[in-house]
Amino acid sequence: MLSPYDELPVHQTPYPLARVADSDHGFDDGYFFGVFCPEQRIFCFQGLRINPNTNLVGGYAGINRAGTQRTVRFSRTWRDNIATEIGPYRIEIIEPYRDIRLSLDDNESGFSFDLHWLGAAPAFEEAHHFATSRGRPITDQTRYAQSGTARGWLRLDGERIEVEPGTWYADRDHSWGLYHQRPPLAPDPKWLPPAEPEGIARALRFWTLFGAGELSGFYAIHETPDGRQVPMNDTFGTPFEGRFDFGWDGKGVDLVAGRHELEFVGDSRILRGATITLTDVDGGEWVQRVRPAAPAWVTATIGYQAGSWKDGGSFRTYHGPGAALEWDEFDFSRQPLDFRMYNGLEARGLIGKEYLSEVETVAPDGRRWSGAGHTELFLDGPFRPYGFR
Repeated sequence: MLSPYDELPVHQTPYPLARVADSDHGFDDGYFFGVFCPEQRIFCFQGLRINPNTNLVGGYAGINRAGTQRTVRFSRTWRDNIATEIGPYRIEIIEPYRDIRLSLDDNESGFSFDLHWLGAAPAFEEAHHFATSRGRPITDQTRYAQSGTARGWLRLDGERIEVEPGTWYADRDHSWGLYHQRPPLAPDPKWLPPAEPEGIARALRFWTLFGAGELSGFYAIHETPDGRQVPMNDTFGTPFEGRFDFGWDGKGVDLVAGRHELEFVGDSRILRGATITLTDVDGGEWVQRVRPAAPAWVTATIGYQAGSWKDGGSFRTYHGPGAALEWDEFDFSRQPLDFRMYNGLEARGLIGKEYLSEVETVAPDGRRWSGAGHTELFLDGPFRPYGFR
C-alpha cells in the first residue's frame, strides 16, 4: 500500500513504507513532546505512536498544572489515513528538527492548543537501545532527544495561556524499532518458562533535557542496584551519555561521565533536588542543580499501559471505528497516592517520575546559566547508594 512517504527516496526494504521489516506487535515509531514553564508550574505533554503491525496509531495530549492533570487520549486505525493526525490532534513537520507544529482542536475535554515546537540545537542520537528476555530481543530501538522552546497558546476551560520563548521551554524525543512489550499485547507469563536473568539489571535512570538561553543539553545516567554504571540488559541500559550545545553552530561540549547527589522528600522516592556533576571530554566539570518546580506528572494516564483507557486497553489496542477520543482529570498534587487503573489494577504508593525542573548550570570556567528542564527519575527496586531496599 503506497503512502505519501513512498514519494521520497528513503526506503530501507523492497516494500512500501507501510510494511515494516519486523512483524512483532511491539514494533512502533513515534514522538514525545513537552512544552513547559516553571513560573506557571505548567507542563504540557503529548505524543503519538504508530503500531503498523496492529494497524493502529494512538496518541495523547495533556496538561499538568501544579499537580492537577488532564489528559486527552485518541486512537484510530493507521492505514485508513497514513498521516500524523488522529481526530483533533495533529503533528506537522514545518522544518525538520527546527519547527514542528503541534495542534489540538476544540474537543469535549476543554483542553486545546496551537504550538510551534522550535528546536534550540541539533538532536542528540542516543546509543542504540537493545535488551533481551529468554534470548529474544524485546528492545531494539533508535532514539534521539532534543531541547527547544515553543511559541503559541494553550486553552484550558476557556482560559488562554500564551506561550513564548524565554519563559517557556520544550523538549522532545523520537524513537522507532522494537519497544519493550506491554500488556495486554504481551504473552501471559504463566505459559512461558521462568525468565532467567540476562545481563545486568538497571535500578536508576536520571535523564534530563534542559534549556537556558544560549545553552541547552541532554544527559542520561543509568546505574545498577549497587550504583555501578555498566552496560545493562534494559530498555535504557547505556551507562552514561550526554552533550551540551550552544545553538545550531555546532559548537558544543561532549560529556563523558556523570555523578549525582540526590535529595528526597522524607523516606520516599520523591525527588526534592539534585546536584549533578558532569565531566566533559577535556576533563572539565560542569555542575548542574536541579529542583522540581511542581509535583511530578504521571504517565499512567497517557495510554501506554493496560488499563489506561477506560475500556481497559491502551493506545496499542483497538477502541472501535473512526477516531476514538476520551479524557480524564486527576489530582496528583499530593504524592504518593493509591491510583486505580481502568482495568481494576491498583498502583499503591504511586509517584510521578516526570519532573518540571528549574535548572542552574555552572561551567568549569565559572559561567552560569539559569533555565528549565524535564527531568525523569526512575528508581526501580532496591538502590543501595541511597538506602532504598
